[in-house]
Amino acid sequence: MVTDRGLDVLRAIVSDYVSTREPVGSKSIVSRYGFGVSAATIRNDMAALEDEQLITAPHTSSGRIPTDKGYRVFVDHLAENRQVSSSQRAAIEKFMDASDDFDDLLARTVRALSQLTNQVAVIQYPTLGQARVQHVELVRVGSNRLMSILITDNGRVEQRLIDCEFDASDADLATLRVSINNALAARPLGDVSIALETLILEPRLHALQVALVDALTAQVQANRQSRLVLNGTANLVKTEADFTGSLYPVLDAIEEQVVVLKLLSEMRADAQTVNVSIGHEHSDSVLEQTSLVSTGYVTSGELAHIGLIGPTRMDYSGNIAAIRAVSRYLTQLLNTHPGR
Repeated sequence: MVTDRGLDVLRAIVSDYVSTREPVGSKSIVSRYGFGVSAATIRNDMAALEDEQLITAPHTSSGRIPTDKGYRVFVDHLAENRQVSSSQRAAIEKFMDASDDFDDLLARTVRALSQLTNQVAVIQYPTLGQARVQHVELVRVGSNRLMSILITDNGRVEQRLIDCEFDASDADLATLRVSINNALAARPLGDVSIALETLILEPRLHALQVALVDALTAQVQANRQSRLVLNGTANLVKTEADFTGSLYPVLDAIEEQVVVLKLLSEMRADAQTVNVSIGHEHSDSVLEQTSLVSTGYVTSGELAHIGLIGPTRMDYSGNIAAIRAVSRYLTQLLNTHPGR
């Protein structure tokens, strides 16, 4: 059974190991922390922690390091409830305020989060299940070629090039533009395909209509698929010593996004709390030496994930504070300026 002092010893081991990446011994704990007991007593506390599989000895006669289970107890019960500093908050807000549009804002968000934490930052595009069509624009970009621009009510913009069988006139484009916007304006993205199927234009424009319907359907699908923006993969390379074996499978899994999207989908989507998945808690073994810290952000009523990936030896308190601050400001920006 672990005593209250034993939990304080666990906190000390986690804090020191995260700071130094060196196994922590009883003498170090006695010298650094004011427990008021002997090193022998601390060794007894460490033995109890080891019996509970909260710490382990990486080498014979070495100090102790936390296990995944030990990190879990630390995160759930012992971690400091930290806040980002006022200067960090101001830097976050200034950097994110400079965004030009939604895509740039997400890119800036993960860049800010990665620089703040020295971890890999990821953010999920919202699937926009509740988003609606605001406007469809048609722009001539060359002979027999148009650009279809789909704009949603939260400012998302999706573009597609369309090859035409004939060079549509300005009058043709005006007819198409009016007909399509009458059919689609204010419709949820999920209803676009049905609305396009019932759109009737004069036979002369049928081929162009088919090409346009295909483009708009693809644009809607692109808005509804899950995808990630990443930043800071180099930070993981800097912590290569925290991983046994090759780091390449971990880097490949992160870059391919599928594994990360799966893990994010398995974590509770909640914009109010921060969730942590540690090591062997992941359903995919390729990331079992990493921890994933995630929370949610909200745009147009849709909740999407924002996360941090790093070795299990990470500053959980600092990372939780950083992702909470960044996600909350992102939600504030998106709901204050929905056109971003």
